[in-house]
Amino acid sequence: MIKVLFICHGNICRSTMAEYVMKHLVKQSGIESDFFIDSAGTSNEEHGNPVHRGTQKKLRKEGIPCGNHRARKMCREEYAAFDYIICMERYNIQNIMRIIGNDPEHKVQRLLDYTNRPRDIADPWYTGNFDETFDDVMEGCQAFLSYLMEHLQ
Repeated sequence: MIKVLFICHGNICRSTMAEYVMKHLVKQSGIESDFFIDSAGTSNEEHGNPVHRGTQKKLRKEGIPCGNHRARKMCREEYAAFDYIICMERYNIQNIMRIIGNDPEHKVQRLLDYTNRPRDIADPWYTGNFDETFDDVMEGCQAFLSYLMEHLQ
């Protein structure tokens, strides 16, 4: 089983969007039983809060089911529990390192590092642009899934 943890700052916008997009993609591919996918944040600011209404609305518009995830902070033990820790921006990497200490297995990557245009994913909490964030998340999840299919067969 491939275990993936998506990370952003508060765990209500980008990481939850990536969690549900990735779950949707693996289900469409008929391989959902091969995956465990979750999300978390690097702060407690949104702890216990539901998925942001902008993320929920965009996922609904795209026909992607959105579950009842509640924001939570990543904990140190999750480094050992997950195969991939996929974050949305460089700032998340810095905060993850504060939580886990170091990354000897090179599990921590940005989602868009798997694409032809590595970059950060803008936070729609600040930009208000959930469409752009969704496009980046979809691009990243598709590229990440392709990477996994190529490298794990």
